[in-house]
Amino acid sequence: MNVKIYHNPRCSKSRQTLQLLEEQGIHAEVVEYLKSPPTAAELDNILTLLDMQPRELMRKGEAEYKETGMDNPDLDRAALIAGMVSTPKLIERPIVLANGKAVIGRPPESVLAIL
Repeated sequence: MNVKIYHNPRCSKSRQTLQLLEEQGIHAEVVEYLKSPPTAAELDNILTLLDMQPRELMRKGEAEYKETGMDNPDLDRAALIAGMVSTPKLIERPIVLANGKAVIGRPPESVLAIL
């Protein structure tokens, strides 16, 4: 089974999710998305798999949300995705992909549903 986690090692939920995967015997491909952000196409696919709109995947409490203008209600899907690619700190974490599905690991146990 191919499993990928978009991971931030400084985030406790992200660390807990990765640990849970390891406890299940799953060796996931770890993508530190702050260092290697997903492309716009990858993020668009992730949003489709999550059945979410871009703003639903954004960390609106981050200062960068307003500083980068992502709070502008007139921005379309492509602009919001581009904003997350250029400022990956805005992407909610962790995101786990497995079996053609995706889930946000909040709580970490939610990833078990797609394994």
